[in-house]
Amino acid sequence: MPKHALLSASSSHRWLHCPPSAKLCAEEDNKSSPYAQEGTDAHSLCQFKLERSLGRNTKDPTENLEFYDGEMESCAEEYASFVMEQLAEAKHYCSDPVVLIEQHLDFSKYVESGFGTGDCVIVADRVLQIIDFKYGLGILVSAEENPQMMCYALGALELFDGIYDIDTVKMTIFQPRRDNVSTYTLSKEDLITWGNEVLSPIAKLAYTGEGEFKAGDHCQFCKIKATCRKRAEYNLELAKYDFEMPVNLDNTEISVILTRVENLVAWVNDIKDYALEQALNGTKYDGFKIVEGRSIRKYTDEQKVAEAVTLAGFNPYEQKLLGVTAMTSALGKKQFEEILGSLVMKAPGKPTLVPENDKRPEFNTAQIDFNKE
Repeated sequence: MPKHALLSASSSHRWLHCPPSAKLCAEEDNKSSPYAQEGTDAHSLCQFKLERSLGRNTKDPTENLEFYDGEMESCAEEYASFVMEQLAEAKHYCSDPVVLIEQHLDFSKYVESGFGTGDCVIVADRVLQIIDFKYGLGILVSAEENPQMMCYALGALELFDGIYDIDTVKMTIFQPRRDNVSTYTLSKEDLITWGNEVLSPIAKLAYTGEGEFKAGDHCQFCKIKATCRKRAEYNLELAKYDFEMPVNLDNTEISVILTRVENLVAWVNDIKDYALEQALNGTKYDGFKIVEGRSIRKYTDEQKVAEAVTLAGFNPYEQKLLGVTAMTSALGKKQFEEILGSLVMKAPGKPTLVPENDKRPEFNTAQIDFNKE
């Protein structure tokens, strides 16, 4: 069995929207990143914390974790506590629930050679729960109709549906660095219907490289996003506006541009990054050259700098109060709230224009208040 599935659960959001991308991405080399390693380290720590909470004999991995710090420790503790709370709840309606950690889940009944690894699966009569830990800070991940979670759930059903009397599937994204716990609940019947009527037909197209290319938000983690022609066509449609001043555009046109501008900016940046990488490898682009970018001055030896400045009669250090995030990491979230909870305030955020389906409440501007009177 291959280490990485062609149609993995983690990439299902992309290939369900753009089936042919699966085979093209499989032909590209896998490139590791510090963020990926950080996530791997965090998952290893979560596994240890949870196994220890369950009373299992396990080895502390911290000395081998490249990105281990106080924040990761705190997040892993929170994750383990959350899972234990869910287990306690499951025991209210099932005498013998099972907790599986880093469980191999096979959903090949619906997707050719489809499999993945579930961070935590709690199996009980009535409710099957899938919990996925996300350490990422940049993107807020929702569990609602999340195809990765639904694929995992289908795999878990294949293992336990005949052993436990399951009628409901509960899927949770636990993302502590974004204070995000997102849960989506679905009946077993509805999940299986989705697997048969939506997942399976598209997966057959994706596995053979068929279907239509489609650009959108799902392009973000695509390996060919910089050179994809469909994505280029999608973004270049904005060129018809010639970027005139907004006074020359009506509200409908501005709305069209707003719905596409984030993808357009991301696409342009991906093109620039790809072109730079190719140019560094010898590709020549007409009208462009590589130059040395701006840099900043740095000390070659901070210890010697401190000694020299001290010897000259000056203080080389500054004393500064730790920021909220750093202080939370230093104290831990629970102790931070106990000691400093009454001394922390959250100022109103800067107004931001977002799509209507954004879950944040609408900003109460003076104009909105006036219109309500």
